[in-house]
Amino acid sequence: MNPAPGAPGAGDPYYPMDGNGGYDAVEYQVGITYDPVKGRLDGDTTVIAKATQDLNRYNLDLRGLTVQSVEVEGKPAKFAREGEFELAVTPAEPIRNGTTFRTKVVYGGDPSATPKAGGSENGWQKSKDGGAFIVGEPHSASFWYPVNETPRDKAMFTLTARVPDGWTVISNGREIQKTSANGWTSTSWQERTPVAAYLTTMAIGKFTVDRMALPDGTPLVNAYAPGAEDSRDTGRRLPEIIGFLTSKFGPYPVDAAGGIYLDEDIHFSLETQTRPTYAKWADLITVVHETAHQWFGDSVTLNSWSDICLNECLASYAQWLWQESRDNENLDDRYRAALEIMRGSPDFWTPKLVGMGAGQEFHGVYDKGILAVHALRRKIGEGAFARLLKEWPAAHRNTNASWADFEAFTIKLSEQDLRPFFDAWFHGTVIPPDAELLPGTLRRN
Repeated sequence: MNPAPGAPGAGDPYYPMDGNGGYDAVEYQVGITYDPVKGRLDGDTTVIAKATQDLNRYNLDLRGLTVQSVEVEGKPAKFAREGEFELAVTPAEPIRNGTTFRTKVVYGGDPSATPKAGGSENGWQKSKDGGAFIVGEPHSASFWYPVNETPRDKAMFTLTARVPDGWTVISNGREIQKTSANGWTSTSWQERTPVAAYLTTMAIGKFTVDRMALPDGTPLVNAYAPGAEDSRDTGRRLPEIIGFLTSKFGPYPVDAAGGIYLDEDIHFSLETQTRPTYAKWADLITVVHETAHQWFGDSVTLNSWSDICLNECLASYAQWLWQESRDNENLDDRYRAALEIMRGSPDFWTPKLVGMGAGQEFHGVYDKGILAVHALRRKIGEGAFARLLKEWPAAHRNTNASWADFEAFTIKLSEQDLRPFFDAWFHGTVIPPDAELLPGTLRRN
């Protein structure tokens, strides 16, 4: 045995200190108590992980909150805060490579006081009804529990949250237990399909909760914050939306469904696994987009943040597929109309859809990305494109993938040389040449 410290980062080029090395997370058993009046969170979380090397020290990610104690396999461990969000743990005895081990962290504080980066990093926020919610990309989990915060290390997730009676807790997966005693209610949620850390969530509020089931029995839970009840008609259409997307992308890849509808003016909704979180402005097409992410982003998870087009370009195109089917929209006409507007706009074509640079991940993927995917559809033809939408998520279900994997997969499936196409659309910064801009039926004779 030759123990050494695990790496303090997982190696994403854009966020090199995110995540950690030396182990793979297997499951997070998150326990919290939260009093909305006081705004204090007390946590007791166990991280189950498997060592990938002989370890004498390793890191977890945890932002802001104060750690009271750490135990590894039931024995007190030394711990120290390092850098902005590293929790370094030194177990009493080294951990052998291949061993599954448990790290229990007891911690607490006001999570809403932790600094956040802005943009799509919302952190822990208090909601209008006095409760709280957590959404963020690329960081959210480390604001409320110790975690290996990298999309490369997906794990099962169980939450048990204790709140004063009268408050409701909504999270990922299936509700497995609810008990009340001495003025407090404990609710447990469990997601057994592996989940990336940024896709875990919790919302505490005075929710109106609707419970349904998909035709196959999959439980569907929609929660509406006070002021968001007008979204109930949209929420009731989720079985129809999932049925449509299943016809395009294959079997629904996670084991629960629903949504968390907030009365908050945050500028984004997020595909939190099984139960997306929706801003106040979210409409039906937003629900289509976030539900499509259950295949593209949640089940098939990006390997690095430079691969974000795997999530956003494909989920955004799901909106067009829905409008093509439900509104009888001619997508070729829509594409050409967009092209007429954007052809003379260099700013529209500048963002790279792949390898865009840290902090630039969400520029272009929602608008240029849709056009790129439609052009790909016309480039490879209807049959190959329909196969791609089903075979890609099936081949990479519950795993991570890169954009390079997607390109290679598409080239093999279509039996075409698509390198010029991918280079022009996804790696380029100018309008593609006509051969790639107007393939197939997009070219008018």
